[in-house]
Amino acid sequence: MVNVYFFGEITDKYILGNKGAQLSEMTKIGLPVPPGFTISTKVCIDVIKNKKYPEGLKEEVEANLKRLEEKTGKKFGEPDNPLLVSVRSGSYVSMPGMMDTVLNLGLNEKTLSGLIKQTNDERFAWDSYRRFVQMFGNVVMGVEHKKFEKILSSYKKGRADTDLAVEELKQIVDDYKKLIKEETGREFPDDPREQLYMAIDAVFNSWNNERAIVYRRLNKIPDDAGTAVNVQAMVFGNLGWDSGTGVGFTRNPSTGENKMYGEYLLNAQGEDVVAGLRTPKHIEEMKKDIPQVYEELLRIRNILEKHYRDMQDFEFTIEKGKLYMLQTRTGKRTAQAAIKIAVDMVNEGLINKKEAIMRVKPEQLDQLLHKQIDPKAKEQTKAVTKGLPASPGAAVGRAVFDPDEAFELEEKGEKVVLIREETSPEDIKGMAAAEGILTARGGMTSHAAIVGRSMGKPCVVGCESISIDEKEKKFTVNGTVVKEGDWITIDGGTGEVFLGRLPVVDPKIKGDFEIFMKWVDGFRDIGVRTNADTPKDAQRAREFGAEGIGLARTEHMFFEGDRIKAVREMILADDEDGRRKALEKLLPMQKEDFIRIFKAMDGLPVTIRLLDPPLHEFLPKEDEEIKELAREMGITFEKLKSVVESLKEFNPMLGFRGCRLGVVYPEITEMQVRAIIEAAIEVNKNGGNAKPEIEIPIVSMVEEVEFLKNVIEKVAKGIIEESGVNVEYKIGTMIELPRAAVLADKLAKSLDFFSFGTNDLTQTTFGFSRDDAGKFIPLYIERGILKDDPFQILDRDGVGELMRICIEKARKANPNIEIGICGEHGGEPKSVEFCCEIGLDYVSCSPFRVPIARLAAAQAKIHGNI
Repeated sequence: MVNVYFFGEITDKYILGNKGAQLSEMTKIGLPVPPGFTISTKVCIDVIKNKKYPEGLKEEVEANLKRLEEKTGKKFGEPDNPLLVSVRSGSYVSMPGMMDTVLNLGLNEKTLSGLIKQTNDERFAWDSYRRFVQMFGNVVMGVEHKKFEKILSSYKKGRADTDLAVEELKQIVDDYKKLIKEETGREFPDDPREQLYMAIDAVFNSWNNERAIVYRRLNKIPDDAGTAVNVQAMVFGNLGWDSGTGVGFTRNPSTGENKMYGEYLLNAQGEDVVAGLRTPKHIEEMKKDIPQVYEELLRIRNILEKHYRDMQDFEFTIEKGKLYMLQTRTGKRTAQAAIKIAVDMVNEGLINKKEAIMRVKPEQLDQLLHKQIDPKAKEQTKAVTKGLPASPGAAVGRAVFDPDEAFELEEKGEKVVLIREETSPEDIKGMAAAEGILTARGGMTSHAAIVGRSMGKPCVVGCESISIDEKEKKFTVNGTVVKEGDWITIDGGTGEVFLGRLPVVDPKIKGDFEIFMKWVDGFRDIGVRTNADTPKDAQRAREFGAEGIGLARTEHMFFEGDRIKAVREMILADDEDGRRKALEKLLPMQKEDFIRIFKAMDGLPVTIRLLDPPLHEFLPKEDEEIKELAREMGITFEKLKSVVESLKEFNPMLGFRGCRLGVVYPEITEMQVRAIIEAAIEVNKNGGNAKPEIEIPIVSMVEEVEFLKNVIEKVAKGIIEESGVNVEYKIGTMIELPRAAVLADKLAKSLDFFSFGTNDLTQTTFGFSRDDAGKFIPLYIERGILKDDPFQILDRDGVGELMRICIEKARKANPNIEIGICGEHGGEPKSVEFCCEIGLDYVSCSPFRVPIARLAAAQAKIHGNI
């Protein structure tokens, strides 16, 4: 079995790693690449697993080293004409800075003299040796980098590296070697072959260093992918002022402009650019410094783009006026750049529309739809803490701890960030008024997270390092106290929290975005709706391409203005008559809400969920708040307290909520249906086209559906007949419980649509409380028990299998039934792909996730998953 490949032999990135594969590819197409060879990724896994090299590996390395000597005309370890090499890592996925590199390997006191003869430059040779000892001592022998830097700084005394004299460099090398002996108890190795195999070991072992493990987890790179080792002939950018090193992009990675972008340093090696020890020059300045090299780099830039048909991120070295390419890879880019590059490359004939669509990551589109913290300001400011990035965008405002106060301050024109232990539906007014939301508790599908995303509000949740004192109106984090009125900035895309006011920038959505999304819609064949509770959200979602509303939560409408009083009157009523009187007050308010939403979604379906949460959520919890409400409502504290106590439940998520409220209090359902149908009639009478879909929540029995369907039809038919205006409406249910999924055939016979409520379906399938699962899910993922958080990425094996069963049974019983999804999974790209695969008619998600879902659906179609 072959484990070592010379550059140009094969180009499989899973065997050679991405770096090795691209060095091999560039060699094959004739670009100036220093020769070398790659030890395959499979060896890495063998070394880690078996603690030894596979049989015959050393012989393969030696054979390829001999070939490298023949190619370069130099000999490894030879004093008179030494071959020096670099030893670099490289997995199949680029992991910048995560693993280790050693340059100038092969130097010792003897080969150093040969290098001086080769180059006729003693200072360069000693500078290379100094760099090698430092890198080898750090990467291979484990001595802290800062200890070498301390020695170097003591000699530099504010000067640049290039100002160090030969005698100083000799002394630095000597001090480095003494440091290594002190720290490790062993001498610095002089034998070049010992150096080589120690470096190879170090690169393989760096696959399991802490930063590499964390990076793999964050980017979902499998642990068994392994890294390759690239051994390559050295070229030197530190050979004088006609030499240098740099990094570049074939196009601007920030804007997408079709123009080479990058930086370089003369008389330097690669780490100098990255380390920031000297200020690099912009690549265009090379026209003046070394014009012939600049022209050659432009020529190679064009070759790379035509060959790879994508924007490339490359590294290069110039040795005595000759250009060498050391790496190329697909360049990381902003969302704005990704779309511009994709559209431009189609127009240039480099790629087709399918390829363009596959080039943009769906989650990147978030950047285009929200204000962002100015990157320059962010670079210069350290976050005070970090939570979960629940809803993207930047929010800057004064800290406020009470939702009513947030509302009042916003009315006065103040910008605020609402800070809560956790939010509840009662906080909705303050949440809507705030620029952003920060909570100490809760996960990515907590109330704050879901509402934040639906409103397009930046939101950071589960920030457990902050200690909130709501009475004193302050929070403490890492010894810092933030009081009400203090300015803070949150980044909902990263979860970071900053003290003070950071500047924000508006997203720049230009014509390319619109062109790109038209291409996207031409490939997808699943509908995309939105979860929206207000006309403003509905209108915004429509502008983002939503094809209807898949979920309008009526309970959110109950917290506005005087409505909460009427809701509370209804809850406190002693009998049905009392409840109906209170509901009569709510009717015109609900009707007006629906009129405005139907107008915003004119001609498109609007799914309205009947009242879902348990009634205790509409009442205060603390005695002081109960006393205040009792005074306001003209009843005794004792009576109100007894009602609050009577509504308390041990497990409210599985308690008296959803359709159970409608069965016990059908007058609530009657009022809501009347408001929906009367609103639709009003809109249709005035030339509009309202398409209401009435949704029954938390169903587990056919009998519940039959009971409530009769209530809905009786009210709807009566109003329609009386008005003489036709309204086409549908009746359906949310599939949120496993029992409903397996009874789908029976439920489907009497319903027009199903919508999977996958937040609750995930809860009830796993038996996880989504508000408490954050205590153990991260550890489950870390220990390999769960691959992903099932509240963020749909669980295909359990929840997904229930969905398959449900769809199959429902469509057998009712071929015309419409089936969608309205949980938060409806906007998550991997989950959208699964929804396409199982044949859903539509997905529904927060307004700001609509473009993401559209792109994910198109990519699923192109990818062949449906």
